[in-house]
Amino acid sequence: MERALRLARSKNKVARAGNPPHEPLLVVVLGPTASGKTALALAIARRFRGEIVNCDSVAMYRDFEIGTAKPTAAERAEIPHHLLDFVDPLADITAGEYARQAHEVLRQIVSRETASHATTAPEKASPEIAPSETESRAPLPIVTGGTGLYLRALLEGLFPGPQRSEPLRDRLRARAEKLGATHLHRILRKLDPPAAERIHPNDIPKVIRAIEVCLSSRDPYRRASQRMPRQTPGSASCQPSRRTSRPTSRRSMTELWQQGREPLRGFRILRLGLNPEREALYARINHRAAMMFDNARADEGRIDTGLIAETERLLAKYGDRARPLASLGYKQAVQFLRGDLDRESALAAAQQAHRNYAKRQITWFRREPDVLWLAGFGDDTAIQAEAIAAVAREI
Repeated sequence: MERALRLARSKNKVARAGNPPHEPLLVVVLGPTASGKTALALAIARRFRGEIVNCDSVAMYRDFEIGTAKPTAAERAEIPHHLLDFVDPLADITAGEYARQAHEVLRQIVSRETASHATTAPEKASPEIAPSETESRAPLPIVTGGTGLYLRALLEGLFPGPQRSEPLRDRLRARAEKLGATHLHRILRKLDPPAAERIHPNDIPKVIRAIEVCLSSRDPYRRASQRMPRQTPGSASCQPSRRTSRPTSRRSMTELWQQGREPLRGFRILRLGLNPEREALYARINHRAAMMFDNARADEGRIDTGLIAETERLLAKYGDRARPLASLGYKQAVQFLRGDLDRESALAAAQQAHRNYAKRQITWFRREPDVLWLAGFGDDTAIQAEAIAAVAREI
């Protein structure tokens, strides 16, 4: 009964979003790392002839495989995947750039003629949807990934922030290298305390962007006008002064974020959130990190022995300038290869970092609106059945 009520509430929330029922459905699978998002997205895609759009910022980079837990080659051959392996490791992709590309991909998926796609037959018949109905429907777009900022950029839009300033970014990166990540985070905390609360000190690219926005954005008159006293004709305060004639108040990223965002339109959005028990999640995180460090993915036909060997090859190919080498798992593998940590300490550090990341993701996704929370892992057949039933009700 409780499960049925949750499904009904989810249906009502989607209907209340103000989107006409004829608009195509977009399914979003969100949750912390190692919660089984990929497994759930694949199960939904198999049932509804879906196509999966990646929303993991590190999985967007080419050549980074083991540490990102990307779908296997067999899974990618079975189900169309988008926005994987399309960014050069020496380049950068912002949340705004990702959102623009994801918008285009989503439009292409729902506008594609159904006759041009082969139908994936469901393993089991479902009482909610007949096979002929599934075959006649357009592909179902499924966005999945754990990068909350990029997902928010896609679904809710971004603020009209200033353009990138590479000279400023270079200076901030140099300062981080010299004085440490916490130094930059202290600067951000002074400029924009709410943004500092949301952004982890070790997430240097996001800290730099937030500082860049604060330093580059100006609101010449808004705050200054608020400071001006009421004036009467002929009063001394009407005379121009050096202080009020050229006001240059900075605007924080938080202020800009609250204004002028353009949300994704043309879709009904169903958010499915994975919420496994915390201790079980942490145990799975620890196990997965250990497997990454110790084992290759045999289904890919690899000759390496895991994350450390992959990291060694990536360092040889790109040097330490490859941005994903600072991400979880790869960072600790680099520290091991440089002799800063022994293997056991590197693994323990990677496990701790992933657990901390999962905790931040849970906090972030709890702020997402209208999420149907599923109390388990995405590879659990009962959770998959519950999610599939929720999707079926919306289609």
